[in-house]
Amino acid sequence: MDQSRIKNFVIIAHIDHGKSTLADRFLEVTGTVEKRNLRAQFLDQMDLERERGITIKMQPVRMEYKSRIFNLIDTPGHVDFSYEVSRSLAAVEGAILLVDALQGIQAQTLANLYLAQRQGLRIIGALNKIDLLEDKQARRDLAERLAHLLRQSAQDIFFVSGKTGEGVTELLDAVASQFPDPSGNFDAPLRALVFDSLYDPYKGVIACIRVIDGCIKTNDPLRCLATGATMSALEIGLFKPQLTPDTGLSAGEIGYIATGIKNPSLIRVGDTITVGSTYKTAEGGVQPLEGYQEPQPVVFVSLYPQATESFEALTDALSKLKLNDAALSYAKERQEVLGQGFRLGCLGTLHLEIVKERLKREYHMEPIITVPSVKYIVHLKKGDFMDLFSAQDLPSVDQIEDIREPWVTGEVVTPTKYLGGVLGLIQTKRGIQGRMDNLSADTVIVQFEIPLNEIILDFYDKLKSTSQGYASLSYELSEYRLGDLVRLDILIAGDAVGALARMVPRVQAESVGRRVIERLKELLDRELFPVPLQAAIGTLIIARETLPALKKDVTSHLYGGDRSRKMKLWKKQKKGKKRLAQFGKVHVRPEVFFEVFNVAKD
Repeated sequence: MDQSRIKNFVIIAHIDHGKSTLADRFLEVTGTVEKRNLRAQFLDQMDLERERGITIKMQPVRMEYKSRIFNLIDTPGHVDFSYEVSRSLAAVEGAILLVDALQGIQAQTLANLYLAQRQGLRIIGALNKIDLLEDKQARRDLAERLAHLLRQSAQDIFFVSGKTGEGVTELLDAVASQFPDPSGNFDAPLRALVFDSLYDPYKGVIACIRVIDGCIKTNDPLRCLATGATMSALEIGLFKPQLTPDTGLSAGEIGYIATGIKNPSLIRVGDTITVGSTYKTAEGGVQPLEGYQEPQPVVFVSLYPQATESFEALTDALSKLKLNDAALSYAKERQEVLGQGFRLGCLGTLHLEIVKERLKREYHMEPIITVPSVKYIVHLKKGDFMDLFSAQDLPSVDQIEDIREPWVTGEVVTPTKYLGGVLGLIQTKRGIQGRMDNLSADTVIVQFEIPLNEIILDFYDKLKSTSQGYASLSYELSEYRLGDLVRLDILIAGDAVGALARMVPRVQAESVGRRVIERLKELLDRELFPVPLQAAIGTLIIARETLPALKKDVTSHLYGGDRSRKMKLWKKQKKGKKRLAQFGKVHVRPEVFFEVFNVAKD
């Protein structure tokens, strides 16, 4: 195919700025999807995406417009899914930077802009939802601010409405005229970048690819340069937006390959696919593409099946989920009480919630999930360093020299009238305020440093509350610093529950411990005997609550008579409860382990 006909681009924006709605209008205007079949957020394929109103997975689609081929990739806007954005940027030449005309430029607008600029993409700026902003002067002011960010003229900014379709045709014309053509070599050996993948029980691993050089046809022998996996192209096709088989793909095109491979680990996101025979004869002449930098997980939990026999099923579910979620990482681990399980790494708490929900819906797995944590570095007195992912693995105090916790550098974009509350929140969360810049007359960008653990707890929720929803946040890991941290143990009926242990700053230990056991008292099911709930640091109990026993009326069948008959039954019941309290076990529902994490938000 003539590469001058192809335009590959993405839509990037802050969360809820209308990317998916604008993509709907693109599908409608180009005739890719008939209007009668078009539903809101058409490219959001997962039920979770439609329920939450957010995009979780990037979604490619091929459109035809005025004899051109447009390959669009719709991307997520939430910071937890920034790896999806970075992967999609490597597969295209242009980006539409979308800004909500009412909300203005937000933190993730800037973060996504920087990603696109580092990738060297041509960027078109567009203001969305202009049907809701009738003030033309306000439109011009925002256009000038966006143009300043892009180092363009305000006349280069497009005014569109994804809802009404206003300005959409003009934006599509700009895509055709302003975005560069792909620059691949049609005659060179095949090099295709795997930017995403999914699993089909019949077709095996399906690799979503951007062909950089060469061409590929059905039944071609293929090889992955990183893993060495060999396969045959069982099916080659396009995203229209459903998977639609075709005869082949050539340089500059975006499509998919059904590989037939049943082992998900053999096809990696970021790998380079080439023709098998070319690889063998080239003797190293086919150079792999740059691929992607591995994402760095920031939130860790332990996952354990409720029944030992479910371990293999959980292993299979995670491997298939990893195929479709490249930012997810996991490794096997074993815990004395809960047995064999996995340590799971995610890019944030929302990412973790999505993984948990997908395991439940797609694979019918509801594993026990421990309290989320970050990775600490423990300096031992003998000179060694150990990575600590779970508080229950912390060595004894006499072995520890110091503990270091991860810090992040962050940016908050907030209206000026909420600045005082935002600065107070940063200080309360152990943060250090940095530089402040005015984005406009009534909007300011605050740079700061803060421990990562504070971010994953409730910083984002508190920020939205403080600013009435107007402030936005972006952050990235920076370094590890010394921290005065202790392990907070939670005891239920006298037994420490390792899955509920957490690392906390020493000065916050008592207040956090008290809130945790108060929350546990609400979540745990009552037993036939009183259950003591305790928070402890080492052997020191710092907080206690008692879960009262269920009351069973053992005298309900008596209708009068001497009171001594009732006394006898009550004494017998009292002895039974005492014995239960001594030997009985408390059942903790799997969801309690995760729900108690939200105690910091109370």
